[in-house]
Amino acid sequence: MPVRDYNADGEWSVEAVQSRYLAHCARLNVPSPRPLQPRTHRNANGVWAEPILQTVIDGIKAGDAACVALGVELIEQDRKFPFGRILKSNAARALRSAELPDALKQRIRHRVAKMLAAGNTPHEFKEYARLLRKVGFDEVWPRMAASPPLANKYAMRHFAYFRAVQERSPGFFPRER
Repeated sequence: MPVRDYNADGEWSVEAVQSRYLAHCARLNVPSPRPLQPRTHRNANGVWAEPILQTVIDGIKAGDAACVALGVELIEQDRKFPFGRILKSNAARALRSAELPDALKQRIRHRVAKMLAAGNTPHEFKEYARLLRKVGFDEVWPRMAASPPLANKYAMRHFAYFRAVQERSPGFFPRER
């Protein structure tokens, strides 16, 4: 029976993610680490192993601090891997509702600002932009405003969004009643 494993290799392999997760649990004093295992699906055609990062995203939604740290590491990655766009988007979406310490907020701010300055706005950047809006711009907005990515029309769309948020444009905020 063929096995299709959609987990990445290297630092995003199952073993590497589990190892980093346990290290984060020890560092953050997580009382009961969750069992991070890739989900598998079986049918007559074979076995499919989902990426372990889906389990990490579930942990972010559940409020697991070690999974939150792994989620931030994931959005800091430029590397491509199976289902990477979807996993990175879902991780950023889950991080929006997570309790984030200031150090992780800072990492998110710098990551998004650096990507925008480079004109690197992949599919998942839309969720990164929403995450940045949630965590706040703090000191990164002056740098972003000083060097807009004029050569990249896609990056300029995100820059316009960030500018509208900074100017508190009515189209981006609900009306007060």
